[in-house]
Amino acid sequence: MARHGLRNEEHNVESEGHGVLEAGHGVGVGGAEQNGDVDIVVAEQEEQSRDGEPLYELRPGNAAAPDVARDLTAADLAARISQLDTGHTTWVLPSVDRICPVLLRHGARLRRCHDLALTERLLRNSQGRHDEPHGLAAAYARARGLPPPPDADEHDPVDTGQAALFAPRGTGLPDGVTPAEATDVVLAEQQRALQRAPAPERLRLLVASESQSALVAAEMSHHGLPWRADVHDAVLTELLGRRAANGRPSTLADLAERVSEAFGTPVNPDHPPSVVRAFRRAGIDVPSSRAHVLRDVDHPAVGPLLEYKELARLHAAHGWSWLREWVHDGRFRAAYVVGGVVSGRWATRGGGALQIPKVLRTCVRADPGWRLVVADAAQLEPRVLAALSGDRRLADVSASSDLYASLATDAFGGERARAKIAMLSALYGGTAGEAGQLLARLRTRFPDAVRYVEHAAAAGERGELVRSRLGRTSPPPSEQWRALTGNADAGVAAHRASRDWGRFTRNFVVQASAADFTSVLLALLRRALADRAPDAELVFFQHDELIVHCRGEDAEAVASVFQTCADEAGTLTFGPRCPVRFPLEATLVDCYADAK
Repeated sequence: MARHGLRNEEHNVESEGHGVLEAGHGVGVGGAEQNGDVDIVVAEQEEQSRDGEPLYELRPGNAAAPDVARDLTAADLAARISQLDTGHTTWVLPSVDRICPVLLRHGARLRRCHDLALTERLLRNSQGRHDEPHGLAAAYARARGLPPPPDADEHDPVDTGQAALFAPRGTGLPDGVTPAEATDVVLAEQQRALQRAPAPERLRLLVASESQSALVAAEMSHHGLPWRADVHDAVLTELLGRRAANGRPSTLADLAERVSEAFGTPVNPDHPPSVVRAFRRAGIDVPSSRAHVLRDVDHPAVGPLLEYKELARLHAAHGWSWLREWVHDGRFRAAYVVGGVVSGRWATRGGGALQIPKVLRTCVRADPGWRLVVADAAQLEPRVLAALSGDRRLADVSASSDLYASLATDAFGGERARAKIAMLSALYGGTAGEAGQLLARLRTRFPDAVRYVEHAAAAGERGELVRSRLGRTSPPPSEQWRALTGNADAGVAAHRASRDWGRFTRNFVVQASAADFTSVLLALLRRALADRAPDAELVFFQHDELIVHCRGEDAEAVASVFQTCADEAGTLTFGPRCPVRFPLEATLVDCYADAK
């Protein structure tokens, strides 16, 4: 079952080679022996300039030639790259996060790259070794048969407890090995590992697209999301009231007072135990003060308390403190983490860029003379399930832009809400309430689709690994899980743990394959924008939604590439005979809120 995610070869959606990896497609990953292109290693040196600034080294990959440039300043490096980047060069970086921001600040943009750290993580994960370090020092150590040191936190001093072989010199590499030399060694080892992998052409596509996604993430952080601080301040003032020098804004203060008045005694709405005790004194036992619990409670404090909770959440997560910290010069710049979630979805390092409240979308406004092009991949995961499973009937349903409405017409008497519940039950394993009955109907109408996720769930219940379409691999369950499920006397607890992990793997194969699709989509979109509208900036990406900030005269051209890229991403990810449609309709707006 470890190859569950590759089951499509039975269903006319097999991969037959990915042109996106070949020369001239701008998404390729290294190997002159593979496609005639040139690999060039870019690495930061251990030595710094007299001014304490980083110095860099350039060298051909795979020891192709002795031509090495050392002691390059950031400006020198950017100039060299701009000169050498002809479109047939793959820049090999220990980590895009480390080098690309420096290049962008000096006006250099890489056309394509190979990110060693992201690739190492994908390769380790494919063997079920998700917790192992994947930085340059660890990857080099493995290539040389040495014990890999832990990854150093970029924000913390290097761990001084490493073995003597890996003295804490800032790189974690053995004495006498430069970062550029280590990068070259790791590149060669990774290329060999990719050749040995199951379905290597798929994993190579994933590695290439994830590396391109890392470039997208760096560029998104560099450009920033257009953000009107004055609009944000006005929204906060309208909803939260006047700011206080100390304490709550006026509206929150009024709501807190109303809560206390309703209970007849002072109650701190920010302190859950106090709220629970207040209800208990009123003769109402509640297990917690969570909103979903309080909605079923009949008491005059519930209304102001629920309103307080919602506004307090906005104040804490995206209030004036957030505005001061994250928005500068009209831009919100977050640090994005490609594949930061185990399924391959992105994450962020602070800032909450992937959880922008709807009420604040009005703050995202194009600059004068520019437009926002917003696109949303509608009902992506059900479409991915159709492509993975080869369920022809579900593929036919996916032809509609509103898959749930089409599904409702086909199987649920036109009731869209019930169709959505049924599909989400298939994807997440829900059986509560009427979900079980609706899932049974879905199984009857779309047996291949439901069977696919049920096979993945069964594999998880047995503690096996499952894979996405391109080779993302689920983590193995913990040793505690294995001990519990292997204990014949554990009974209900063992059964529950087994089912819980099965629900995780059931969703993993779909969500991770959706991440595969969007990774390829980002790579294609980045290339298309560079060709059609070089000044356009991809400024936001969240699972299945994208925003491009572009000049007004380029907006129509930018909008036109979205569906083309989505169609190509579907073909590359799921094979040339995949019948599933992936709609990605673009909307041109001046304000993000107007796209919803």
